[in-house]
Amino acid sequence: MSTDGLLSRWRSWAPYLLSIVRIFAAFVFIQPGTAKLFAFPAAILPDGGTAQIWSLIGLAGILEAAGGFLLLIGLFTRPVAFLLSGEMAVAYFMAHAPQSFWTVLNHGEAAVFFAFFWLYLSAAGPGPWSVDALRHPGSARSN
Repeated sequence: MSTDGLLSRWRSWAPYLLSIVRIFAAFVFIQPGTAKLFAFPAAILPDGGTAQIWSLIGLAGILEAAGGFLLLIGLFTRPVAFLLSGEMAVAYFMAHAPQSFWTVLNHGEAAVFFAFFWLYLSAAGPGPWSVDALRHPGSARSN
């Protein structure tokens, strides 16, 4: 197989890799939400408990758990990803940026990554392995 053929074959996997990365990132994103709301897989709050539902941390947990689940299955991907991108930007500027400009010092790496990845996903769509793609077969909206 020629190099051009190999590259062409690899590029043809791009939509499927988009789906795989979306699923993996959503799975990772759900975990802080469930930790805040249910202390699962572990308690992460300073008191070892769960967040008050209508507190700022509770609202973040709801967005992360519910929004992460929607992204995991690829349902309403574009608007949910846009909303979560904003949530992560707010989280970064409220909790991390005041501590230091450098993400490695303010521990904001995950917030920055998710803010930009969800923003990208809001434009790119969920990929072919998604509920959105099943709802709109062959549509450019879902891919």
